[in-house]
Amino acid sequence: MVEHKKTAKKTALLSMLSNTGLAIAKGFTGILGHSDALIADAIESTADVFASILVLIGLNYSTKPADDNHPYGHGKAEALSTFAVVGFLLISATIITIESIRHLSEPQEKPEIFTLYVLGAIIIIKEISFQYVRKKGIETNSSSLKADAWHHRSDAISSVIAFAGISSSFLFGKGFEKADDWAALIASGFIVYNAYKIFRPALGEIMDEHNHHDLIADIRNYSIEVPGVFDTEKCLVRKAGMVYIVDLHIEVQGSLSVYNGHEIAHQLKDHLMNKLPSIADVHIHVEPSRV
Repeated sequence: MVEHKKTAKKTALLSMLSNTGLAIAKGFTGILGHSDALIADAIESTADVFASILVLIGLNYSTKPADDNHPYGHGKAEALSTFAVVGFLLISATIITIESIRHLSEPQEKPEIFTLYVLGAIIIIKEISFQYVRKKGIETNSSSLKADAWHHRSDAISSVIAFAGISSSFLFGKGFEKADDWAALIASGFIVYNAYKIFRPALGEIMDEHNHHDLIADIRNYSIEVPGVFDTEKCLVRKAGMVYIVDLHIEVQGSLSVYNGHEIAHQLKDHLMNKLPSIADVHIHVEPSRV
């Protein structure tokens, strides 16, 4: 798990640096190329920079070990940082919407052709970033990295829409100068949709939503491998950052002494944490078998 934490932090830092470079590139290109869609894209990327900073802060805090005030660790901080990412997405979507509507009522200068080349490169970079950060998010089981990955995908989609809008102004000529602004407006809708896609899993994590069915199946299967464990009853799992905390009821022989039941519980805990490294702690309740 230590390696996962290092990987997650390194990925978040790379994501932040990437967003910073792209925000600057989009901003300058949008201003020089007279493209409102590209400027809107730069606004979102600027929000991405602050979101990536929050992801990094959240990862640093969520990986702190448990203490007296936080006996279950600090993992929930990661989901909270994901909420902040969603907040920045919604703020950027709102700014883009307001600016696009304002520009629609004003004369629009046709964008420069070089903006398309810049956008093409940005789309490729953003899609590569999405695939890389998403892979690392799955690898480390980090909800905030997965959210950051979808941030990259959201940016790629808005760039595709901006590309389509600018292309329309060149393909169809006079009368389509405002296609650039309509593209920015449509992009804001996609940003809001992606914000929801990011928000929903983080909310489930905060609310300890019961959706870890595959992990529960693995826990039950590995549990009966331990000598003395006849079966499992309740198995409740909650996610805390990159790790899981498990509450498990097991059945053992009813005539066993308290000492022997205690020993079986410890053996089971060690076995589960060895087989499933993403489990940070297991609380085991011993019950007499009905057989």
